[in-house]
Amino acid sequence: MLPIHLAQYGMTVLSGRDDLLVGAHISVSGGYDKAVEYALEVGCECLQIFAKSPRQWRGKALDREAASHFAQLRAQYDLDPLVTHTAYLINLATEDEELWSKSVAALADEIDRGRILQALGVVTHLGSNPDAGRGSARIAKGIAAAYKACSEPDSGTRLLLENTAGAGNTFGGPIEELGTVIDHAEVPDGFLGMCLDTCHAHAYGIDLSTPEAWEDVLQTIRESCGQDALAAIHANDCLFELGSKRDRHAWIGDGFMGEGAFAAMMCTESLRDLPALLEMPGEVPQKDAENIERLKELRRRCHE
Repeated sequence: MLPIHLAQYGMTVLSGRDDLLVGAHISVSGGYDKAVEYALEVGCECLQIFAKSPRQWRGKALDREAASHFAQLRAQYDLDPLVTHTAYLINLATEDEELWSKSVAALADEIDRGRILQALGVVTHLGSNPDAGRGSARIAKGIAAAYKACSEPDSGTRLLLENTAGAGNTFGGPIEELGTVIDHAEVPDGFLGMCLDTCHAHAYGIDLSTPEAWEDVLQTIRESCGQDALAAIHANDCLFELGSKRDRHAWIGDGFMGEGAFAAMMCTESLRDLPALLEMPGEVPQKDAENIERLKELRRRCHE
């Protein structure tokens, strides 16, 4: 096992376990041991990773022994849950049959990788189609096909549909669009869930600025996607104004959402135990360490 001593990072990993958990998307390019060291260094309580290159359709098979070791390290240092993110190339909404078929196969592979890594969920974008109704049918069919094509036994890893900023013909700006897919995809109950990206929501025009706004959005998710659909949050401020349709992440409190939106998020009781994962621009480790601390400080204020 990795000789990690928590005191060297000046942190207590168990802090926040009864609240919204704070983590970041981190690189595993240097190996799982290094990823865990980095996660502890910057103060992560949960993680998001790419299970393979996000810009390739295929990747080499995961080393199962290494994946098991990674899961053991996460358990040892209380760095769960883990969420993976699919490749950016996937477009399940497309009318292009070749692209759709490649997307289905790629999604099945990503789900298999998530299962091998013992991930809570696999987050995916859904693609684009100028006809939202047609797009939702294509996506639902593609998800069902990907689920059937998986080679790994179903381990409880969920597929989490991510909302978008709504630029162009991208699918999933309105939360209700994600709910339509969840309702119509022929997969086992509970397999599908949602990852709420705060920057995307703000850019689309969904207000998250107050506790009341958060409760309204969470009620919409429950009504549209299911009572337990929300499984993860991408906690990102937005560089542009509400409804801009421009997906540009900003550091927590530095964008148009502002500190108040994230203070409301951290203090929302119904979000307890969910992972809030940062996807920040900037240089490592500063971008992660600073933004994780900003969210933890907001969480501490909830208890004052």
